[in-house]
Amino acid sequence: MEKKNISLLFISGLFIAALLLAACQPAPAVEEAPIVEEEVVEEAVVEEVVMEPITFQVFYPVAVDAPIAAILNGYIEDFQAEYPYITVEPVFSGGYGDVQTAVQTTIDGGGEPPALTVLLATALYDLINADSIVPLDDYVAGMEDSKAYIDDFLPAFMENSHYDDKLWSIPFQRSAVVMYYNADMFAGAGLEPPTSWQSWAEAAQALTVKEGDTTNWGLQFPSGWPYWNFQPLAIGAGQNILKDDCTVVFDDPVVIEAVQFFIDLSEVYGAMPTGVQAVWATSTTDFASGATAMVVHSSGSLTGILEQAEFEVGVMPYPGKEEGTYASVPGGGNFYIMKGAPQEKQDAAWKFVEFLSRPDYVADYSINTGYVASCASAYDTEAMKAYVAEAPQALDTRDALQYAGTELSIQNLGQVRNIFHDYLQRAYNGEMTAAEAMAGAQSEAEAAMADYCE
Repeated sequence: MEKKNISLLFISGLFIAALLLAACQPAPAVEEAPIVEEEVVEEAVVEEVVMEPITFQVFYPVAVDAPIAAILNGYIEDFQAEYPYITVEPVFSGGYGDVQTAVQTTIDGGGEPPALTVLLATALYDLINADSIVPLDDYVAGMEDSKAYIDDFLPAFMENSHYDDKLWSIPFQRSAVVMYYNADMFAGAGLEPPTSWQSWAEAAQALTVKEGDTTNWGLQFPSGWPYWNFQPLAIGAGQNILKDDCTVVFDDPVVIEAVQFFIDLSEVYGAMPTGVQAVWATSTTDFASGATAMVVHSSGSLTGILEQAEFEVGVMPYPGKEEGTYASVPGGGNFYIMKGAPQEKQDAAWKFVEFLSRPDYVADYSINTGYVASCASAYDTEAMKAYVAEAPQALDTRDALQYAGTELSIQNLGQVRNIFHDYLQRAYNGEMTAAEAMAGAQSEAEAAMADYCE
């Protein structure tokens, strides 16, 4: 029993010694967790660029049978949604001449001109000579693909955009002179669409119907503003009325022959009213109502005619003098940026031009007005494809341009054009022979251009 107690005491002593030994040992190293430097992420400060509000005016003509003002106002709403700091104020006038007069009146009165205008493409030389417009090359050069932008416009519409190696205007509201014909009337009379001056005159004669004091003419040929509708007659005879910006050939025998053909349509064939026909505003309504079988007019009236007519509408270029020949001439207006407007307004105006040059807007404008879409890509849009499937005449107006000559665009255009109008209408009214009238027009036009073409 005593041995057992001794053993227990011995074991207990060993245990206590072990504990004391352990307590004297240094503490095991504790592995410290690595210190991770906290990444400081600075919150990016995005400064919102606040653009100064800009308001600019655009002067715009509305002289065709289409709701131009409503259409353009819709585009302005779209543009302002994309550029909320820009406000566009449209000012609508009757025709291109009215717009140019309004702009000039503002300038002459010491006022600020609109930053943007739509004026005749042929007004180029007069606007440059008046130092009224700015070249657009720098704006186009700043585009992502400037060459593709310019190359997309139909070539016939770019003829009046360049001068002195500079770009001065952008096509938008463009048209062509075409002839509309009542295809049902032609079919009912056993006639085919005309293919020469002779078949044109004979068809117009055959389709002229007189009942008492009422005459339903075979043809109406608006000539209150005559040069444009006349030009395809001269081109179709083989000679345009100009050669370059300093040379007109009003007295060329071929041009005189074209004047005489106009006169003969009434005097010889009895196929249209005699003399000057100041019926631009009413002739399309007469045509759509069936009161005339044919009318020469702007392609810009296509949509209105199609909406009103209850018959099949045919569209074609003028028949030329010789069998199987045809003629037309481009027309309509381009965008010009006015020099007298402040730079920030000019820059805003260019954004609007660029916006409206997008294929979808060009196509939409053509669909809703009848004007020829100014760029080729517009015809690839789904909206245009759907439209021409229902209204193939839209392609006929575009295709007339393949027979087009250059529209009258000349130095001192305003005065030269007025001279030509005056003498042409004298011939139409029988006050002078065609040869006498064109000789007088040639002489006075050369004198009017002398100071510009030395």
